[in-house]
Amino acid sequence: MTATTSLQRSDNYDWLSGNARLINLSGQLLGAHIAHAGLIMFWAGSITLLEVTNFQPDVALPEQGLLLIPNVARLGWGVGAEGTITNLYPYFVIGILHLIASAVLGAGGLFHVFRGVANLKDAQGRAAKFHYEWNDPQKLGFILGHHLIFLGVAALFFAGKAIFWGGIYDATIANVRIVSNPTLNPVTIFGYLFGLSDGVWNPLGMAAVDNLEDIIGGHIWVGIACIAGGAWHITTEPLDWAKKAFTYNGHAILSYSLAGVALMAFTSAYFVAFNDLAFPPELYGIDRSSFAGTQALLCGTFLGGHVWHAFKGKAEANDLGIVSDTDKLRATIAGFLVLAVVVISLVLLSQSSFN
Repeated sequence: MTATTSLQRSDNYDWLSGNARLINLSGQLLGAHIAHAGLIMFWAGSITLLEVTNFQPDVALPEQGLLLIPNVARLGWGVGAEGTITNLYPYFVIGILHLIASAVLGAGGLFHVFRGVANLKDAQGRAAKFHYEWNDPQKLGFILGHHLIFLGVAALFFAGKAIFWGGIYDATIANVRIVSNPTLNPVTIFGYLFGLSDGVWNPLGMAAVDNLEDIIGGHIWVGIACIAGGAWHITTEPLDWAKKAFTYNGHAILSYSLAGVALMAFTSAYFVAFNDLAFPPELYGIDRSSFAGTQALLCGTFLGGHVWHAFKGKAEANDLGIVSDTDKLRATIAGFLVLAVVVISLVLLSQSSFN
């Protein structure tokens, strides 16, 4: 008999509060997500306006402790040679637009919580199509597909800004320029996934990119892939192997999402620490270790959440409410593999920084 370790199932989420109460209420959970997006927009808009108000033109940008103005500047708005801020009006407009968006999203969140149906299956019109059950892979794929299309469109908008709409900041020339000839060669673009830069292996992986043509070309490929993948998920039921490989319940789906966000945080830490093209020193400073450390801390936090919700998902999927020792062994092996990747990456990076 296979040994098991007890992890008692409980429907009492009082200590967690928050969205856990809405796990089986698709309409109200949608409202919570929309309201959360509104909070993010409000933070971005208010902090941008705060930084505009406190901006000191006679002090170098990295010395002012700014967070969002450098992010907007590298997109080519209101910035000139050597990363000098030439016009604060675009930053003001962007801040206001984010506040307007936060108000719209906040109103949408309140509507879904207080006036909308608790479950979208009871809604009128097209809204009912977005109701889901956690154990329905096809409907979860349908919703995933819409998310992917939005991400793809955003990636293409970024590429369009660089190619057609004013260009973006290029640290190699310390000025804004149009990226008129983005790299579309799949060998070059996808080579970065395997650590290949100009045909030579580099421990920095994707963070080894040293020209805007490759960055913009990569976003074009990502945009197309996300839109194509989104269309596929909307129109096609998940394949049998996917149905068997993944666990379908609220905790499990959240754990997969957290794993993806953790990967993005880890990748971001790489770029922040070692890539001067994506994070120009004249905008962010030479020493960006604190920013990289924050991203690494977030990565660890998200990974912890991933593991916790993965175990909860496994327990919920088991009729006995327990996690088998087999699943715990798999999780342990996966954890050691992740740690090995992190340690090897840090060693390789430290060696490359000394060379």
